[in-house]
Amino acid sequence: MTKKYIIAVDLGGTNLKVALLDLKYNIKDREILSTRSFMEKEELISGIVYSINRVIKYNNLDKTDILGIGLGLPGPIDAKSGIVHFFPNIPGWKEVPLRDILKERLGLPVSLDNDAKIMVLAEHRLGAAKGFANVLCMTLGTGIGGGIIIGGKLYRGFNNAAGEVGHLPINEKGPLCNCGSVGCLEAYIGNNKIIRAARKEFKRQISLEELSLLAANGNKAAIKIWCNVGRHLGFALAGVVNLLNLDAIVMGGGMANAGKVLFDSVKEALRGQAMSVQGFHVKIFRAKLGNDAGLIGAAIMMKEGAVL
Repeated sequence: MTKKYIIAVDLGGTNLKVALLDLKYNIKDREILSTRSFMEKEELISGIVYSINRVIKYNNLDKTDILGIGLGLPGPIDAKSGIVHFFPNIPGWKEVPLRDILKERLGLPVSLDNDAKIMVLAEHRLGAAKGFANVLCMTLGTGIGGGIIIGGKLYRGFNNAAGEVGHLPINEKGPLCNCGSVGCLEAYIGNNKIIRAARKEFKRQISLEELSLLAANGNKAAIKIWCNVGRHLGFALAGVVNLLNLDAIVMGGGMANAGKVLFDSVKEALRGQAMSVQGFHVKIFRAKLGNDAGLIGAAIMMKEGAVL
């Protein structure tokens, strides 16, 4: 029987997304659950399995219709062996053979990789980075992830751990990061850090969405918070640009919805800090595929066997 669909999973520190895609990467169905509703590792694995089976059943499909499952995951992954080393923002995961677990429970082929590598695959093939040879794509959310394209190909590094831009050290005496180190970029600008800063400033509960809207409408306090985020981010990216001489940087994830105020401050900080040749020429784009990049990238990985 001809395979017709791929199921993609995009696991973040906040949300678990599961979608059904056709072989041209059109999303036919999806569901979004809160990652925090699964407190233990086994609960989360069972939640993934349950959601995948529910999508198959709801769409009146048989497993023979499914090419396979592609997963994007928020942490260091050994894509070749299918092992999750750990998740910086989801406790209880250490050296988990997730691919084998899911293959056994689902009876389907499974591919998995770091969510930022999945995103860069999608944006390079179908999105904002299409046509660029040397690219960094970033996911700006609960964690700060990165995926790198060098010479038109996904760069994985010695043991598939390249691209952890969120864990670039920007202050040797900085705050403790969830990865166990100090002074990482993520320790300054992860979603939770921004929300805490906003609550302190506004003396009430406030979401990233509201903070972005306030900034877009000219609220000076909101603008100041986003400019501070952009300054930290641009400072760190200057080092990446100096090292790799990139064509383009693509930023996606929830924080990217802050829009112009964030992107302008990133560009200003990057070009003020980077060496002139590298900094002047690099283009900075908002991710074109938006919140679907992780799902589409996971499907591309599964279909094309992108784990090399």
